[in-house]
Amino acid sequence: MRPYQTFHNDIETQGFITIPDVYTSEEVDAMIDLIIRADTEKETFRKSAALFAIRQFLKELPEIMDLVFNTGIREIISTMFRPDYFVVKSIYFDKPEGSNWYVAYHQDLTISVDRRLDIPGFGPWTVKQNQFAVQPPLDMLENNFTIRIHLDDTDADNGALKVVTGSHLKGIYRPENIDWSNERESVCDVPKGGVMIMKPLLLHSSSRTTNGKKRRVIHLEFSHLELPEGLRWSERVKI
Repeated sequence: MRPYQTFHNDIETQGFITIPDVYTSEEVDAMIDLIIRADTEKETFRKSAALFAIRQFLKELPEIMDLVFNTGIREIISTMFRPDYFVVKSIYFDKPEGSNWYVAYHQDLTISVDRRLDIPGFGPWTVKQNQFAVQPPLDMLENNFTIRIHLDDTDADNGALKVVTGSHLKGIYRPENIDWSNERESVCDVPKGGVMIMKPLLLHSSSRTTNGKKRRVIHLEFSHLELPEGLRWSERVKI
């Protein structure tokens, strides 16, 4: 049995953990095959020379659910967190070999909801491609977590996430205020079939690809909290 309780403690103190071999090579290849055969003409699909992304991924490819939520990932969620967590956002990212963009340091400060309502503690609001996003109260972000499923070997040369270890414990932490004399940067190498688990408030960034290799990731955000009356998660998937 894996030391999941130790992993949970690492997430609480460091803000992240990487776990290899959660999926077999066959399971990963089966997921890739379903993605390749998906209908890319839907408005939730974004395809360009620099990025291929699928928003509301689990809704668009429901047949992939059994592969994504295999025995390993279910054990991780129920043991390291609690069994009543559910998915509130799912996205597939494909950073192609020729893509050369990077993402600067940031925290994931918003959640996706179905509408805009004036509710104390929720704001500011944004709308992008008919998707409402809002910054919720801090305690909600502190309780949520993200799992990134890696479909390719990922390291510093093809855009592995860089994180500021422990930065999730400092509330809203603006990138321009990072004190590098006191902070430690970590590169999160993840092999094919492995996962990275992180807290939304962890400062993270992604470098440019330099080795011409793919970095395909399934990004899942989880919560166990209900929203105020009248507001709903734009995506909610029971595990």
